[in-house]
Amino acid sequence: EVQVMESGGGSVQAGGSLRLSCTASGFNFNDSDMGWYREAPGNECDLVSTISGDGITWYTDSVQGRFTISRDNVKNTVYLQMNRLKPDDTAVYYCAAALTGDYCKSDGYWGQGTQVTVSS
Repeated sequence: EVQVMESGGGSVQAGGSLRLSCTASGFNFNDSDMGWYREAPGNECDLVSTISGDGITWYTDSVQGRFTISRDNVKNTVYLQMNRLKPDDTAVYYCAAALTGDYCKSDGYWGQGTQVTVSS
């Protein structure tokens, strides 16, 4: 059974920080490409950040320098540290596991999402 579960969302004022966590099990986590997507109401599902099994990271331009993705293979957990949050960061954030491409909710394994709300 594959399980992907996000946590750490919440409400924060602009300029604040949150750390999202994603714990995944039921597959080969260590070799898995992991990612964070976000989806705001009325907007498309956008890829925010990825990290490969060997630690190569990628960020979308809008979060570059503010967000940091990391992973702990012992804990089967990937993190997204979000600093200097902006209202435009408000969205449901999804953890995606075992990605083979940029296919929102149609590839790999997905968590239920965690809400991040940033107020001005």
